Amino acid sequence: MNLQNDIVLRAARGEKTERSPVWLMRQAGRILPEYRAVRAKLSGFIELVETPEFAAEVTIQPVDLLGVDAAIIFSDILVIPQAMGCPYQMIESKGPWFENTIRDESALSRLRIADPGSDLKFVTDAIRLTKKELNGRVPLIGFAGAPWTIFAYMTEGSGSKTFSVARRMLYAQPQFSHRLLEMITESTIAYLKAQIEAGADMVQIFDSWAGVLGPEQYSEFSLKYIRTICEAITEVPVTVFAKGAGFALREMRSLPCRTIGLDWQMDIRESRSILGDQFTLQGNADPCLLYAPEEIIQKGVEDMLSAFGDKPHIANLGHGLYPDTNPDKVRFFIQAIKNYRPR
Repeated sequence: MNLQNDIVLRAARGEKTERSPVWLMRQAGRILPEYRAVRAKLSGFIELVETPEFAAEVTIQPVDLLGVDAAIIFSDILVIPQAMGCPYQMIESKGPWFENTIRDESALSRLRIADPGSDLKFVTDAIRLTKKELNGRVPLIGFAGAPWTIFAYMTEGSGSKTFSVARRMLYAQPQFSHRLLEMITESTIAYLKAQIEAGADMVQIFDSWAGVLGPEQYSEFSLKYIRTICEAITEVPVTVFAKGAGFALREMRSLPCRTIGLDWQMDIRESRSILGDQFTLQGNADPCLLYAPEEIIQKGVEDMLSAFGDKPHIANLGHGLYPDTNPDKVRFFIQAIKNYRPR
């Protein structure tokens, strides 16, 4: 199916575009009252993720209501540990929680490589439904968590400011850590390929907890596995977004991916000088910018897009939308990006 609006894909492939394309991380979510209305019909977040018709509905909402240039499938990075035999709960206002963590050989022996056809069919069904309903209006982005980020949750058991349990394991149990990371990587490759087969036009790898590692550990226990995934996914453009990993940009130059996402603490011009021109850059407005008056948002957009210049880029935030952001401010931000023309 030919896309009516393929500007994000063209930018991801490194092509010149007539304007800056834009989509937002966490665009399908709590900022929209329409999302909250769908969520209210269900028992909670996980039921929404696992119900394809509702997941498809909230995936499409930002295209209709915010005017973004791409949809991203509504799901969760933690469907992978669940599919591997390590289920989680989503505790309201606290986040994910794993009753059974993976910290020793006996726990590891209970895990399996995820089978997307059975364990994750709700995601691929949601992608097929979304593609049908989008009817070629914009591309659909699939995604997965980076192996280190998934490892961090499976071993720590919940979110954490430091992930000291997960980090300790990299030092104290490196062989065990690599075996678990290899299982997560194999599961993730199969999962992303299933998303692409179902219709995802591009995919993004989220390394949400990259920033808690030091450079050597990040190279050995995270970037190594991200590289393996990028090498395996050749069908569509791949974006790598590693939050807090500005220290690793020089090493990321060797990643076989098309786009590198920048968080809001990474300087665009400096990042471009490090990465070179072979990558499309994505990002990187501070989500808190969207709390500002419109004239401040306008200036933030102009500063960001001026820094990207005429090199391939995709406008986005430097992290996900915060849930109490005013949707009107989000619409203003998106329209300001679409209207921007270099002086």
